[in-house]
Amino acid sequence: MTDHLEIFYRLLIAMLIGCVIGIDRNLRGKPTGMKTLGLVALGSALATMASMNFALTPDGYSHDAVSRAIQGVITGIGFLGAGVIIHEQATEKVRGLTTAASIWVTAAVGIVCGVGWWRVALMATALILILFTVGRKIENSLHRRWLHKSDGERADISSREED
Repeated sequence: MTDHLEIFYRLLIAMLIGCVIGIDRNLRGKPTGMKTLGLVALGSALATMASMNFALTPDGYSHDAVSRAIQGVITGIGFLGAGVIIHEQATEKVRGLTTAASIWVTAAVGIVCGVGWWRVALMATALILILFTVGRKIENSLHRRWLHKSDGERADISSREED
């Protein structure tokens, strides 16, 4: 595959990116945090790298084997994400969707780290953090403007609906 230092960097960067995404979720009081998403990204990178190593052929990597491993990671992460989604029948509200999506995208970033696409992983991480930061402000503004709800009402609704 590659030398041990390269393997270490792929795993380390995947884990650190997962931790950064997890810090945002943790600071917002969501059920996933730094350790959880760090593990998700690290595990995704490990599974991807393992499939690349097992799929090594004289001509290079077997793209079918790597593709199957990535599909397995994404499927498994889907089950993990589904575990944080809650539907409250009494209020007809759904919570945990953003947290589930953050688990899924963290796994994808881990996969990208596993194949060694550093720039793509860093660009994705920047976009994720921008979306978490700016997205909340935009949502609050839209709710104030079109639904005539204050930030306090929006925060209450947001905590019940989304996460």
